[in-house]
Amino acid sequence: MLSSFVNRRNAGRFVPVVLAGFILAACGVYQEDQTPSATLQPTANQGSAYYLQQMQQSQDDSRSHWQLLAIRALLDEGKVAQAGQQLQQLPSQLTADQQVERHFLTAQYAIKQKQFREAAQQLSALSVPGLNDTQRQRYYQLMIDSAQGEAPIDVLRAYIALQPHLAGSDQQKNLDATWQTLVTIPQDQVGYITINANENILQGWLDLLGVYYQNRGDQDNLKHAVQDWQTRYPDNPASKTLPAGLAQVMNLSVASTNTIALLLPLTGPGAVFSKAIEQGFEDARNGHLASSAPATPDANTVIRAPQTTASATSDAAVSPSAVATPAADTSSATADASNQTAAVLGTASANTAAQIKVYDTNGHPIDQLLQQAQQEGATLVVGPLLKEDVAKAVTTQTSLNILALNEPSDLQNHPNVCYFALSPENEARDAAEHMWAQGKRSPVLLLPSNSLGDRVAAAFTRQWQSLGGGTVLRQAIGSESDLRSKINSNAGIALSGTPVTAAPSSDSGAVTVAGMTFDAPSAQPVADSGGVDSVYIVANQASLDLIKPLITMKIGSQSHVAFYANSLSSQAGTGPDFRFEMEGLQFSDIPLLSGANPSLKQQVTGQFNQDYTLTRLYAMGVDAWTLANHFTPLRQQPGYQLQGNTGLLKATQNCVINRTLSWNQYTHGEIVPAK
Repeated sequence: MLSSFVNRRNAGRFVPVVLAGFILAACGVYQEDQTPSATLQPTANQGSAYYLQQMQQSQDDSRSHWQLLAIRALLDEGKVAQAGQQLQQLPSQLTADQQVERHFLTAQYAIKQKQFREAAQQLSALSVPGLNDTQRQRYYQLMIDSAQGEAPIDVLRAYIALQPHLAGSDQQKNLDATWQTLVTIPQDQVGYITINANENILQGWLDLLGVYYQNRGDQDNLKHAVQDWQTRYPDNPASKTLPAGLAQVMNLSVASTNTIALLLPLTGPGAVFSKAIEQGFEDARNGHLASSAPATPDANTVIRAPQTTASATSDAAVSPSAVATPAADTSSATADASNQTAAVLGTASANTAAQIKVYDTNGHPIDQLLQQAQQEGATLVVGPLLKEDVAKAVTTQTSLNILALNEPSDLQNHPNVCYFALSPENEARDAAEHMWAQGKRSPVLLLPSNSLGDRVAAAFTRQWQSLGGGTVLRQAIGSESDLRSKINSNAGIALSGTPVTAAPSSDSGAVTVAGMTFDAPSAQPVADSGGVDSVYIVANQASLDLIKPLITMKIGSQSHVAFYANSLSSQAGTGPDFRFEMEGLQFSDIPLLSGANPSLKQQVTGQFNQDYTLTRLYAMGVDAWTLANHFTPLRQQPGYQLQGNTGLLKATQNCVINRTLSWNQYTHGEIVPAK
């Protein structure tokens, strides 16, 4: 501050300056508003239009300052394309502070574009010790956003580093997010994580995870173990305030499974499918499941996932493989595939004391059946199976817990409802995850030209683009006679197609088996550019036997294009000719049919005359028993996982049970686990 004392001999020199100040004020020129913050912090209540206007009226460093502030505002306002244009127009000569801001904004822009590796590269260019407190908070949050669930230890480090920079409720939110990331680490990996000797906070979190895994089956033990952990780690922020997810587990009110109402269509065309589900449920309750390994000790024991891939929504309760053709099985169909899952299937323990009452959903309205079930002592409902019945059940005013065996088109969160279904969308999302993990980046989908194809295309593309992928091409598969005509004319199948524009997730229910169809966007076909590196095929075994040779006919046998298929092609009785023809092709299926439990597979496929459709539904019934016995943690703990016969079962948003499938591969005439 200037001294209030002014030498009288110099007073006259200040008169012109003061007059100039009055003149500028009178003319309405606001010099202060034209100078951007030196720390590049946004002005309160100002949007991108304000910053862009100031940028146009400024020059040199001030112009770059305003431009950077405008880009940040554009990103916050969701105007990503315009922000990208401004990023490209930034001058190459920037001050040190401006260079730091450009790295931040480029990383933020890359995250918006789902270019997570680019975002990480931008952040790695920053020197953290040179950042101020506000910048560090931004840095760690962008690190978390760019990780997208990968490298959980690095994400945990970012959450830990972020915690001291937060205050109030933001600290609790950060603790909760830290816990949610922590529980994504499988139990069998916790003891093999290597960290630095000085990472005491991270070590405390990992020890807390171990305490949770070792004691979550017993609430009293868990409470005592957590209290002991708090004594050992008093400086850990979670010791002072437990994460909400952990506190919730410690205070769960476990749902009773003494009397279960099973709601299925026991008459009509769906009766045969319902009988398979009911049989699986009853056999699991009674302990009549053949096992190649010791059974899970109790219903609270959870076994982590094998290396496979994921999902769960449905317009049909079963996957496309429901139309598989019965045939004689062959031992080579699962040669040594039992090595695919390193864990014992986590089927809940038998409980013959539990009462199961079955109600025919074709006999009475759903609301009446729910009322009747409650009057007859039911505490939990498994079903209904049909989509329209599920929609009615979840909107009925009932206090019963409901494990629905399908999903309504308009999915809503209900505190007493979880959804479990087998679906082609499930397999499509799983395929996108699997192919992306194998390094594929330019897929083409060969799909039927019907609602099934539309649903698969939309689900695959949404998942693909959520991972950071770009354009997905789709090509229609003709009938078997069309395919044979191509064989006879040596036409082949080119790997080209029409770009798929995935509908928003909220519209995923627009298609139902009842007749509504997915509105496919219009787009122009794209010619084969030679850049396709993978193809995902949804076809039955007979069609696949023609499709793969037709593609090879066109691209040559030396091509490096990878082939993938869903379980529709997985049927009993694959002969050696077919298996050799499919060399290298990978396909997804449920663990039970992929050799996870050979004894149970033999029992069930023999019972259903090698019908893989009914086998999958039987496995669904077995898993429904397991899910019913874990209903409370599934409903109240997002991310809760169980290893099931139909896949790795994971509770996701709205308690939709997501299934991770097994992947197999044809190799030298045998079916082995995919690498």
